[in-house]
Amino acid sequence: MFKAMMGFNKAILALPKPWQAWMVLLVSANIVTPFFFLGTPEAIVVLVAAIVGLLIMTALFAKFGYVRLLGIGHFPWLFTVPWLGLQLGQTIASGPFYYWLLSVIALDSISLAIDAVDVGRYWMGERQPTITANTNAF
Repeated sequence: MFKAMMGFNKAILALPKPWQAWMVLLVSANIVTPFFFLGTPEAIVVLVAAIVGLLIMTALFAKFGYVRLLGIGHFPWLFTVPWLGLQLGQTIASGPFYYWLLSVIALDSISLAIDAVDVGRYWMGERQPTITANTNAF
């Protein structure tokens, strides 16, 4: 699994710069920032969903390479994003926690839309790896 994680990270580094920036935003919102709010259920749920997603994507990467199917790794967000929306409605509409929740909902929703297109394209036959750099670490 460690070798697959290293290969996955190498593939991310081979992405075009705008996609790398997108990944930095997603990781910042879903993995780094939750540690600032770790005493809240929202932060724990976001962090767990992100870790589960990373494990799914790493396993898919190990089997198929960097293909459009990796979007399935964000499956936990299908449950997390609506739940966060409900939590947002119960949060005071100001302060860092509120804006973090809002950013996670927005970023993850956009990512889910991108993932839906990617997974759909995979099922329609676009199964070649989207990154062909030497990422074979397994």
